[in-house]
Amino acid sequence: MPERPVSRGGLPVAPSLAPTLEHARVPGDPSPLDRRAVGITGIAIVLAIAAALIAELLTALIALVTNLAFYGRLSLSHASPADNQLGLWVIGVPVLGGIIVGFMARYGSKAIRGHGIPEAMEQVITNESRIPPRMTFLKPLSSAVAIGTGGPFGAEGPIIATGGALGSLLGQVLRTTAAERKTLLAAGAAAGMAATFGSPVSAVLLAIELLLFELRPRSLVPVVFAAATATSVRIALVGGDPVFAMPDVIEPGPAAMAIYATLGALVGLVAIAVTKLVYAIEDGFERLPVHWMWWPAIGAVAVGAVGVVAPHTLGVGYDNIHGIVNGQFALGAVLTLCAWKLVSWSIALGSGTSGGTLAPLFTIGGGLGAALGFGAASLFPAAGVDPRIAALVGMAALFAGASRAVLASIVFAFETTRQPIGLLPLLAGCTAAYVISYLAMRHSIMTEKIARRGVRVVGEYTADFLAQVAVAEVASRQVVALDADEQVEEVRGWLTEARELIPHNGFPVLDGGRLIGVVTRRELFFGTARGSVRELVGRPPVVIAPDASLRAAADHMVREKVGRLVVVEPKDPTRVVGMLTRSDLLDAHARRLREQDRLAEPTVRPLGPLAKFYGKMPRSR
Repeated sequence: MPERPVSRGGLPVAPSLAPTLEHARVPGDPSPLDRRAVGITGIAIVLAIAAALIAELLTALIALVTNLAFYGRLSLSHASPADNQLGLWVIGVPVLGGIIVGFMARYGSKAIRGHGIPEAMEQVITNESRIPPRMTFLKPLSSAVAIGTGGPFGAEGPIIATGGALGSLLGQVLRTTAAERKTLLAAGAAAGMAATFGSPVSAVLLAIELLLFELRPRSLVPVVFAAATATSVRIALVGGDPVFAMPDVIEPGPAAMAIYATLGALVGLVAIAVTKLVYAIEDGFERLPVHWMWWPAIGAVAVGAVGVVAPHTLGVGYDNIHGIVNGQFALGAVLTLCAWKLVSWSIALGSGTSGGTLAPLFTIGGGLGAALGFGAASLFPAAGVDPRIAALVGMAALFAGASRAVLASIVFAFETTRQPIGLLPLLAGCTAAYVISYLAMRHSIMTEKIARRGVRVVGEYTADFLAQVAVAEVASRQVVALDADEQVEEVRGWLTEARELIPHNGFPVLDGGRLIGVVTRRELFFGTARGSVRELVGRPPVVIAPDASLRAAADHMVREKVGRLVVVEPKDPTRVVGMLTRSDLLDAHARRLREQDRLAEPTVRPLGPLAKFYGKMPRSR
């Protein structure tokens, strides 16, 4: 760009210092981290401690309700509903829990219905991350009742939702921006998951993939510290052993890897079917001629009936997941558990009760993976397929396909088992399920509900193109400046004559070489001033640095409510070096589209058998 633009009379724009601009800070790109971000990180750490304690409290509360409902005793010790001796009377226990949850939803908050993550996503997208404060205690209470009375859900979903609600509450109590509230909500949710499973990295990835909708230091740092803090609290309280510890397994070879990838693709198809099943059941409940308050109780009839046939489907079932990935179930037992868990969970979740999706999906996926692993090991004994790794891949792949949180699924399976040999099969299997899900299903199990309400959820995160382009690359190089003492009528006449030669519609105004503002062509021709150009200047000039990004420039335009910026030297704001307009921003996007859509001619000609295909390749468009 030229050092100085020219004025109509050939006068240099800014040979002298301008008192109103020489000490001004020329806007540029904001810092990725600042003192406020550090403060939010400190709040997130305190939030994580609270979320970890709430996770332990909710776990204890579920145990209390389970002991009371199935065994008639007051105890906080872990108890599985599968060992109950109630016979057919067990059907009434989930029904009673469903009635209580229905009353809590109707007279407390309807938002407690569901598994929590879609509701949190909706608040992030549509309500500036403001979750009603009462959710902080209603969600864990309703979930403890639903799960403790036999609901086939994991405790992690409600804990994640409660942590997110607590983070949102802190963001509403304190003076924060919507972006900071979102960060605190995600930090609380990540802390809840990390405190439940001792899986800080996958908790961070889950927050990024499902709640933050971004990856930048201002949001990443608080969430990471929150997950690490919550995991530390968990280790202090219950120890650091993996939740689903696995023994040594068979190292996968090429043939086994191909089978695990195929297994993941098959599980991806099941993830699609499971998602459609859950929402089909939900649609069925919508058509019932009874108030939605009673739906959880109606769904609980199926939960209790399945519990009579397959008692291990009742409750959180973390011990089932542990047994599946350790190969402790026979093929028939694992298929039975997988099938009945799917029936019980899908009906319960479709009824709108309060519960989570992670543990049920892990159980179903793990059982399916183990069964497919048994089959592959029998059909291809030389491939070296380990049914335990197959179960691990199935567990993670079902969640990856259903939720599309593929990275969180892979890392979660590793963190909860500490089985490094499973990492490569997990990468192949989860990615295969992810691809199948994207090709065949528009929305995930997490987004379908809110998409039906008209909420658009972004599923892809790309770097902002405007943030990659400097102002200097697209700003107008030739700037026409006006002298403040020139007469408006004279300028109008000149602009009419030289219309085709002027590259922009905004003109810097100089007063003795001092930049005092900007006037537009519209203001010159339709303004009320009849004297000098000076009379049309209504505000100080809005400027930008040439090395700033177009994103910073666009944000500056929006904040200042202008359509153009004067580009100046950062160290000497009186020195004008260009003009940037909204049209320049659109031209930059046009360049992005050209780079995205244009097929470049190959620079290396293919040889041998590939050469004959060269002529059939589509040319650049």
